[in-house]
Amino acid sequence: MSELRYTKAHCWCRQEETGELTVGITDYAQEQMSELTFVELPTVGDRVEADEEMAVVESVKAANDVYAPVSGEVTAINEALAETPELVNQSPYNQGWLCRIRPDDPSAFRSLLDADAYEATLPDM
Repeated sequence: MSELRYTKAHCWCRQEETGELTVGITDYAQEQMSELTFVELPTVGDRVEADEEMAVVESVKAANDVYAPVSGEVTAINEALAETPELVNQSPYNQGWLCRIRPDDPSAFRSLLDADAYEATLPDM
């Protein structure tokens, strides 16, 4: 998915026309966790800081923190995940998005990893 950027902590970002970033966890991350049972999202209006915890995803295996890819303000959350957290497993890049962030620095998106650089961080499978 060439329009996406990634973090080493397994988040993906898509830049929207508004400049906001839609954020989720990668297919690799959701596979490692297995079936998600709960997602704790930030609140709209929250400030998040790059590389700091902004959400928690829980599975039958464990709970994992999700780290903000950029600093900014949360402008939307995926409310569907409250009732159906498994959307992250079923469609991590579409219906399973977590939140949208308005970045403090609009150029922050370009500093994230492209698909090739992200894949290079993954263990050989």
